[in-house]
Amino acid sequence: MKRTPLYSHSRRSLPAAPVAPAAESHALDGAAATPTAQAAHDLPPLPTRSLMARLVRLARHHERRLWLLTVLLLALAGVWRISAPGTTQLGLDFDRIDHMMRTSIAERPLTPASTLAYAKIHPSVVRVSGHADAGNSARLPPQDNADHTSGVGSGVVILDNGTILTNLHVVLGARTIKVTFSDGLESEARLINVMPEHDLAVLQASILPDDLVPATLRSTAGLVPGDPVMAVGFPFDIGPSASLGVISGLKREFRSPEGKGVLSNLIQFDAAANPGNSGGPLVTMEGEVIGIVTAILNPTEQRVFVGIGFAVPIENAAAGVGMSPF
Repeated sequence: MKRTPLYSHSRRSLPAAPVAPAAESHALDGAAATPTAQAAHDLPPLPTRSLMARLVRLARHHERRLWLLTVLLLALAGVWRISAPGTTQLGLDFDRIDHMMRTSIAERPLTPASTLAYAKIHPSVVRVSGHADAGNSARLPPQDNADHTSGVGSGVVILDNGTILTNLHVVLGARTIKVTFSDGLESEARLINVMPEHDLAVLQASILPDDLVPATLRSTAGLVPGDPVMAVGFPFDIGPSASLGVISGLKREFRSPEGKGVLSNLIQFDAAANPGNSGGPLVTMEGEVIGIVTAILNPTEQRVFVGIGFAVPIENAAAGVGMSPF
């Protein structure tokens, strides 16, 4: 048997059913009809089946709208009941919301921002080493700048073609430069640009991992002292290691202990940095690079971190590879 579609758009009406003639009203004792019976006899006839069918089809045709209207009315009724004076509070008040949030956090603690930042930047950080010749891994003599890494430092991938930023003093004088990616792949790299005024060098790796992830760069505009930052690199050739701190100041100057070089417009930070951190990224809690770690200040001969580090703003570093993302 053929069924009418549920959402039919047909405007045809069903044939009207025949209506039986109204029966005459008689009293049980054969007397004339009472006024009440006569009034009932004079009432208009009930809606026909044809009209009812039209109403049913109309309801089916606008079923979705009727449901939305019903939900809206129920929601409005709930809001009115919650806000009406003298009624029982059935909704979520502040105390209940606070309790639910605390319970949820206790059951599933939020991941610290620093953990997320490290996870984001980790695939882009590389170990950089400079060698005196192709067959000798002897370390370079210390440079007169920054952390005196003796040819071992850090770097960060900024383009998916293997372009890497690091410090010039890490690779200065090296005949062979090698980089080690986060997955352990080691590759030789060539020096494609230098910026001595910022102690920066640009490298190009010859072999790349299949899943190389370049870092996300962020402008230093809007940074203020107190903003949390993280330094990631290979301090004392251990790493990659992360250290957390804050921005201590902006537009700082650094003069090397020997007084042979001055770097300006630096980011001062207090995240621990030591020999080997040079060239590594300084990142925000979103894992975005805002600078390249380049120097630490220590008036003693120890040349280790005492709380003052410096990074070159990423705008200066990106200019060395022709990038102007900000």
